[in-house]
Amino acid sequence: MTRIGYCRVSTTDQHPEAQRLRLEAAGCSRIFSETISTRSADRPELVACLDYLREGDALVAVRLDRLARSTRELLEIAESLQARGIDLVVLDQAIDTSTPAGKLMFAVLAAIAEFERDLIRERTLDGLARAAAEGRHGGRRPAITGPRATLARRLHGE
Repeated sequence: MTRIGYCRVSTTDQHPEAQRLRLEAAGCSRIFSETISTRSADRPELVACLDYLREGDALVAVRLDRLARSTRELLEIAESLQARGIDLVVLDQAIDTSTPAGKLMFAVLAAIAEFERDLIRERTLDGLARAAAEGRHGGRRPAITGPRATLARRLHGE
């Protein structure tokens, strides 16, 4: 059985080295890595990783949230891997889908991970609404204001 790792960080401020070291320690012979938000449907390294896996291999990730955007997507990946005879191992949650207990833990933790992500999104939206109610708006301050902005708008319109 060959262990193939996948690591992902969401922003360029984050670094995948810690995940990579853990995947190497878990015996991964090859590691696919990318810096991309899970909100992006286009994750080329994940696609390449999934294409690379063969029957009898194991896909190893540090955490469930590194693999998918939602419980549905996570379950689809797991089902696809199972149909191809590939195990899923998640280090932080001690999941190994080659066992019945690992399959159960996977399903439970996938639901919890999506719930946590929804809570974070809800809190963020609440914070943005509160800031807007207080007259604060996110984003960069305008580079030009007043008469210069009016002139720029007029010239742009012409």
